[in-house]
Amino acid sequence: MIRRHLRLLAAQLRLSGLLALQYRWEFLLDGFFSIFWTITALLPLWLVFDERPVIAGYTYPEALTVVGFFTLLQGILEGAIHPSLATVIDAIRTGTLDFVLLKPADAQFLVSTQRFAPWRGVNVLAGIGVLIYAFFEMGRAPEPAHVALAGLMLVLAIIVLYALWIIVVSAAFYVGRIDNLRFLFLAVFDAARWPSTVYRGVLSFVFTFVIPLALMTSYPAGALLGRLPWSTVIGAWIGGLVFALAARAVWLTSIRRYTSASS
Repeated sequence: MIRRHLRLLAAQLRLSGLLALQYRWEFLLDGFFSIFWTITALLPLWLVFDERPVIAGYTYPEALTVVGFFTLLQGILEGAIHPSLATVIDAIRTGTLDFVLLKPADAQFLVSTQRFAPWRGVNVLAGIGVLIYAFFEMGRAPEPAHVALAGLMLVLAIIVLYALWIIVVSAAFYVGRIDNLRFLFLAVFDAARWPSTVYRGVLSFVFTFVIPLALMTSYPAGALLGRLPWSTVIGAWIGGLVFALAARAVWLTSIRRYTSASS
């Protein structure tokens, strides 16, 4: 079963790559604008830290690590998660989701891997570049143990980001069009470019426990900087896996409400 799903994933990646190569200029332009927007996103951070050397416990290079993980996750969201799941909304509305449900594979896996945008991988490289630049500004290299822990937290961040998007897409089974909800999610996700300690009161609670933006960017950055306690790591993984299971339950419950085009 796992081997078959891996073959399906490889086939979808290959098809998406071939499609992207048909539009080489689009690939180059998207790559250029991805780098351009990454650079412009650093300007507010630079302006803020130009006035104060430390904000919410972060220096400028340390805050750059948060931006680096945000840019990296943005590339994964726009390149691997959003292109596939965005098509589910139209499939639900038109009834073409029937063709997915009739295939001998898990429906959630199929709708999550049906389309990729390889050119968005430039954002991933840009995010790694920002992380390298951040430690260059610090005048040191991250410790290998911290890199490994940051990688572990990044995996969890991707799981939670995917689970959030599954919940958003599942709303289409109930309301049909969820364009506003999608745009709201993308706008809220933009807040993850700032360290979680910047937010206070209600926003701190919401961005930690309701919409776990802190888990997505600040926790991996904290792990890379060597300031993330193991108690937080364990708690984050428990909470993240529970959140992922809840998203799976939401998907299964929602798909039972689907009325096919032939019924």
